[in-house]
Amino acid sequence: MTQIGRSTARRSLSIPGEHGQSVALSWAAATDIGRKRALNEDSFLAEAPFFVVADGMGGHASGDVASAAVVQRLAQEGSADFVEPEQIMTALRVATADITLAADDDDLGVGTTATGAVLTLVDGAPYWAVFNIGDSRVYQLADGELTQVTVDHSVVQELVDAGLLPQDQAEFHPDANIITRAVGFNAEPMADLWMLPVRTGLRLLICSDGLTREVSDVVLRQMLGAGLGPQETATTLVDAALAAGGRDNITLVIVDVVESPDTAPLENTLPRRDAATA
Repeated sequence: MTQIGRSTARRSLSIPGEHGQSVALSWAAATDIGRKRALNEDSFLAEAPFFVVADGMGGHASGDVASAAVVQRLAQEGSADFVEPEQIMTALRVATADITLAADDDDLGVGTTATGAVLTLVDGAPYWAVFNIGDSRVYQLADGELTQVTVDHSVVQELVDAGLLPQDQAEFHPDANIITRAVGFNAEPMADLWMLPVRTGLRLLICSDGLTREVSDVVLRQMLGAGLGPQETATTLVDAALAAGGRDNITLVIVDVVESPDTAPLENTLPRRDAATA
């Protein structure tokens, strides 16, 4: 388990080229080994402009090495308050090389999920570049409505997309833990990318499946919308996952947009999905 960053009550980030305008954020992270695992192979990065969760997999402690490589390489890209989406892919490619070097010859495969939200600019306006590889997730809570922004890269999600499995049965399918994309395994990382305007009142949840396999979307919405701050909410969500069984490592980052100029066009507020090709 690698943890980069710490909870922050409020941080203002000046928007380049916009005189006097800034974005104010509040965030918190939490992690727990769970009740069934011997190791915590998750890692997180919670330091503007990067908010990332990685869920490692592999033999022995290799999953921890893989998830650590992702957050460490992304953290090295965070020298400015706003970054280019291309920097995400650059970091993931370098992390893939790190994972390949670290893998033992006896390992059948070493990799990690990687998902997060990164501050960027689109035509001078602040946006979240939300990216995903694997089945860790990013949610947004806006105007009381919870929306899953990312789409899982998993066997079960493919069955749901094909109409062969109802969504409400997905979490209970025997192949629920099999993913179809990852960072590592000596393969080119393939991320999906969504662009979300940074708007006042928006709350983001970035999490590993150790949370979402235990806590339903209905409960997530209730807890995220209960009016508690990021740290209290993060602790409450971890406790809920543990109470439900805690079958896996649980890691999450919560980010609140406290203040934003809200300059992005209203018609662009819905998530839009693009393949990251940088």
